Amino acid sequence: MSPILGSVFWLLVTLGVLVTFHEFGHYWVARRCGVKVLRFSVGFGRPLWRRVAKDGTEYQIAAIPLGGYVKMLDAREGDVALADQGQEFTGKSVWKRIAIVAAGPAFNLVFTIVAFWAMYMIGKPDIVPIVTAAPNSIAAHAGILPGDRIVSMDGRPTGTWSDATEVLANGLLNREPLPLHVQGADGRQRNVVLPLQDLAAGEDIGKGFTALGMTLKVPPAIIGVATPGDPAAAAGIQGGDRVVSINGKPIADFEDFMKAVPEEAAKSPKLAFVVERNGATRQLDITAQMKSVQGQPARWLVGVLPVPLQTATLRYGPVRAFSESLSATWVNTATTFNLIGKMLTGQASPKNISGVIGIAQVANDSASRGLPWFLQFLALVSLSLAILNLLPIPVLDGGHLLYYLIELVKGSPVSERTMIAGQYVGLALLFTLMGLAFFNDIQRMLVS
Repeated sequence: MSPILGSVFWLLVTLGVLVTFHEFGHYWVARRCGVKVLRFSVGFGRPLWRRVAKDGTEYQIAAIPLGGYVKMLDAREGDVALADQGQEFTGKSVWKRIAIVAAGPAFNLVFTIVAFWAMYMIGKPDIVPIVTAAPNSIAAHAGILPGDRIVSMDGRPTGTWSDATEVLANGLLNREPLPLHVQGADGRQRNVVLPLQDLAAGEDIGKGFTALGMTLKVPPAIIGVATPGDPAAAAGIQGGDRVVSINGKPIADFEDFMKAVPEEAAKSPKLAFVVERNGATRQLDITAQMKSVQGQPARWLVGVLPVPLQTATLRYGPVRAFSESLSATWVNTATTFNLIGKMLTGQASPKNISGVIGIAQVANDSASRGLPWFLQFLALVSLSLAILNLLPIPVLDGGHLLYYLIELVKGSPVSERTMIAGQYVGLALLFTLMGLAFFNDIQRMLVS
């Protein structure tokens, strides 16, 4: 499947699962509060599939898969038959209305915890955080050396690269010095402080990572696997061979290798490899092929894979996994609110916001890594949906909850005129947010 089709497919899967779960929360609580549900829709617009149940509820899947809704019996939308007035939404107590509206985000929060729980029980394969620093980068000046293994960051044990990037993202957001405890390639342990406060303020987190200059250590230029039938294997390359040079160009690591193959093959597909095997060097002539792999654009390849990076798998029993899922949910919730607060005060860049395009790309990437990674992605998006919907913006669930809280205080519902005005303001804010997210996605695509 091509990256574009894969992104679209996994975006639809993601929205289908999370929107259905969110709307089911509204539906389930509404039914238990005695409110009649007229329609349960996944998506907006023209129905692609529709079924009417025996109780009169209409279930449908609509053409525009960017959301969904539950339509309840509501006196504000028309006359209600006398026999149905006991099942009408606005006639219910304010506490029942609060429960119905809050149920959507609450179900997203439950989904987040369950998804994290399943991820930890299945086990998420990850990479040990053995890093290097770009020359003259902030990380290099701070004392990060090639081959350093991060043991802890800000006092928090860091067993995987995902753990490290999570702590780093928070540090880049706060722009405060970040203490690290590392173990060098020589086995010695030492403390390093990354001066994140020196990074330019107002930039998005992605640019902060780049400016910091600390990345996973690139694998050495040692062949892990030579794919049978491909040019390298046909020329005699074997697993364990260390590539010394290509067309006389020295190769220090696998990053050099990945750059040199297309550069040299563009001049001539016939490449002169010098490899080291069992202490002796030999030259092998390999003819590169222009080839497309997994729907990616065609490029010059010889058919080899590097020695895999050192891996670590996060896997726990049910009790520990549940505890870790609660912890992950709490940490990511705090991080999200921290980001929102800093964007509102101008301390963080609005470029950190991603839209549908960005979500689709990450959905495809996480799905390609396996079920645990996709579960983590679903958990994070579900949590984001819960938080977004709780923001006090009219049109969203949080806006309705705000109206009901005002009703509790003043003892009467908010006027219809106020609600209509709020709807317009909410729509304007929502479209502005969506436009900004779309603009950021396009910019990232153009830059990359």
